[in-house]
Amino acid sequence: MTLPRDTILVIDDLPDNLDLMANILRDQYRVLIATSGADGLATVRRHPPDLILLDIMMPDMNGYQVCQRLKEDPRSRDIPVIFVTALTDARDEQQGLDLGAVDFLHKPCHPALILRRLRIHLDSLNQSRALEAKVQERTAQLEHSRIELIRRLGRAAEYRDNETGMHVIRMSQTTRLLAQAAGLPESQSELLFLAAPMHDVGKIGIRDDILLKPGKLDAAEWAMMQTHTKIGAEIIGEHDSPLLNMARSIALTHHEKWNGGGYPKGLAGTAIPLEGRIVSIADVYDALTSVRPYKRAWSSQEALAYLREQAGESFDPGLVPLFLGLLPQIHAIGARYRDEP
Repeated sequence: MTLPRDTILVIDDLPDNLDLMANILRDQYRVLIATSGADGLATVRRHPPDLILLDIMMPDMNGYQVCQRLKEDPRSRDIPVIFVTALTDARDEQQGLDLGAVDFLHKPCHPALILRRLRIHLDSLNQSRALEAKVQERTAQLEHSRIELIRRLGRAAEYRDNETGMHVIRMSQTTRLLAQAAGLPESQSELLFLAAPMHDVGKIGIRDDILLKPGKLDAAEWAMMQTHTKIGAEIIGEHDSPLLNMARSIALTHHEKWNGGGYPKGLAGTAIPLEGRIVSIADVYDALTSVRPYKRAWSSQEALAYLREQAGESFDPGLVPLFLGLLPQIHAIGARYRDEP
C-alpha cells in the first residue's frame, strides 16, 4: 500500500526558482506552486499544504507579510513555514523566526540540504500529529467515561423514586428539543442533554421516609426535600469541565421559579440560568404525567394546562410556548420510553 505523500507549497515570484525547487522535490513530495504572496495565500485556503517554502523578496506582498498573514489565520497558523531567500543578514533571519517560521534556508541551496531540512520538519510535524491524535483519542475516552458516569448517577437518583428510571431519559430528550427550539447552538443543546440526567442526583441524600412518603410532606419534611438541590451541587462539585459545570448549574437551579418563589436561592427571571429554566419545564411536565408514590399520573392535557397557567409564574414565559410547539416530538419520546408496569 502506497502512503499518501506530504504536500509542499513553494511560493516564489521567479519561475526559474519554482522550476528548480519543483525538480528537487517532486520525486518525494506532492508539489504546489504559487507565483506571488496573494496566490500563495489563496492556494493555502484551497489546498492546505503540510509545509510551505517561502521566498522573502517578492513584489506587492513580501514573504514576511505572507508569513504574518498565515500565522494570524487559525486555519493556517500551524503549517510550518521555511524561508528560502538570498538575504544573509542575521537580522533578516531573526525577523522571519520571530514571525513564526521554523527554519531559514539561504540561496543557493544544495538539494540534499533542502531535502534533509524538509524531512526533519515534516517528521516533527507528523510526530506532533500522531501525539495529538492519541491525546484526542484519550480525551474522547475520558469524556465518554464522564458522560457514562453522569448517566449512571442520574439513573441512581431516579431509581430512588421511580422504579424504571425512564423519567431521566424522557426529560433529557425533551430538554435537548427545548434547547434547540430556544436557539441554543447544537453544541450547547447536546451539553444540556448530557448534563440533564444529573438534575436530581441530590435525592441520593434524602431519607427514604421523606422521598417515598405516599402523602403530603409536612413543613420539616419539605424543607429537607428542598436540600436535594444543594446536595446535588455538592456531589457534582466545581470543575473545569463544561459538562460537569452545566450539570452542577442544573442540579442547583432547576427548582427556581420565574417569579422568585423557588428554591434554593429564590432567583427570579433571567437571573435563573437558562439551563435551569429549560430543565424545569421538561422535568415538571414529565413528573406530572408520571406515577409517583404520592400522586397519580396526570393526562397530557392537564399537565399542559398547568404549564400555561404557570407561564410567567413558575416558568419562563418565553419557553412555555416553545415547549407547546414541540408536543408531537415530546409525545413520541413518551411513547418510546414509557414506564413499564
